[in-house]
Amino acid sequence: MTGEPPASPSPLEAEVGTEAGAEAASTPVEPPVAEMPAQEPEAEASGDRASQLEAELTALRAEHDTVRSQYMRIAADFDNFRKRQQRDAEDLKVQLTCSTLGEILPVVDNFERARQQLNPESEEAQALHRSYQGLYKQLVDVLKQLGVSPMRVEGEAFDPTLHEAVLREPSDAHAEDVVMEELQRGYHLDGRVLRHAMVKVSMGPGPAGASAPETN
Repeated sequence: MTGEPPASPSPLEAEVGTEAGAEAASTPVEPPVAEMPAQEPEAEASGDRASQLEAELTALRAEHDTVRSQYMRIAADFDNFRKRQQRDAEDLKVQLTCSTLGEILPVVDNFERARQQLNPESEEAQALHRSYQGLYKQLVDVLKQLGVSPMRVEGEAFDPTLHEAVLREPSDAHAEDVVMEELQRGYHLDGRVLRHAMVKVSMGPGPAGASAPETN
C-alpha cells in the first residue's frame, strides 16, 4: 500500500478549491495601521490651558494692584480735600466773626468811657446810668459767650504780638519795655488776637532818675 500514488481530487473538490483561491486573490490586503499614543495631545492641550490661565491670573493681579493704588490715591486726595475744606470753612467763620465783633468793640469802648467819665448825682441821672450800665453788662455777657475776653496788660512786658505801642515815656516806677498804661483795651477771641491793645510803654528811668555815683 505504501507504493500506491495519492488519489486525485474529485472534480467537485477541485472546483471548490479553485473558487477559494480566486476569492482569496481578489480580497485586498490592508496595510497595518501605526498606533499613536493617545495621551500626548491631551497632555499638551492641558499644559497650554494652564499657561493661559496663569497668564490671565497674573494680568488680573497686576490690574487689581493698579486699581487699588488708584483707589488709595483718590481716597487720600479726597480726605485731604475734605480737611482743607473744613479748615477753610473754620477760617472763614473766624474771619466773619472777627469782622463783626470788630465793628461792635467801639460800642463797648464808648460804654466804658461813659462809665469812667460820668458821675451822676441826681436820681434821674443815676437811673439813666443804671439803665445803660445794664445794657453794657448784657453786651459784655454776649461777647463772653462768643469767646471774647479782654486783655489785662498794665504792668506786663511789652509784647508786639499783643500790644501796639502808641507812646513811650521815661518812668521811675516801671522798668524799660513794661506797659505803663492801657489806652485802648485789647481783646482775645478763643486764644486769637481779636484786637491789639493800645498802650503806653515805659522807657525806664530817665537821666534824672539814674543812680548817682558813690562817694567815699
